[in-house]
Amino acid sequence: MSRAVHPFLQRLQAATNRHDLDALVDCFAPDYRNETPVHPGRDFEGTAQVRDNWTQIFAFVPDIETTVVRDAVDGNAIWSEWEMRGRRLDGSLHLMRGVIIFTLEGDRANAARFYLEPVDDAESTVGQAVSAQVHAGDPR
Repeated sequence: MSRAVHPFLQRLQAATNRHDLDALVDCFAPDYRNETPVHPGRDFEGTAQVRDNWTQIFAFVPDIETTVVRDAVDGNAIWSEWEMRGRRLDGSLHLMRGVIIFTLEGDRANAARFYLEPVDDAESTVGQAVSAQVHAGDPR
């Protein structure tokens, strides 16, 4: 059984998968704000940066495809889980997964909190990952 995805997400996903840069940029309000809480230096404002980001992505991952895995709506906020995959020009896999929380104004996003990250396929266990995080810099 398929489920309905929010119309904004359908439009954004379709534009991305068609590699239609103008339609993709049109999904965002001119005063769009993108916050990346895990990497605050990557925050930006405006659709010029959206256009620049996706120009690079389409050029260097020419077969990129996106999938909305899940979504939930809370007022004008849309919580969405994404997967983006393709092959870079050198043939290596480009795979990102995570959450983007969009705030809509009309049919365009005017803000997002961006938690999409490259997939780390290292074979470390959860215990090793936690240890590396909490023991970082500990001389013991």
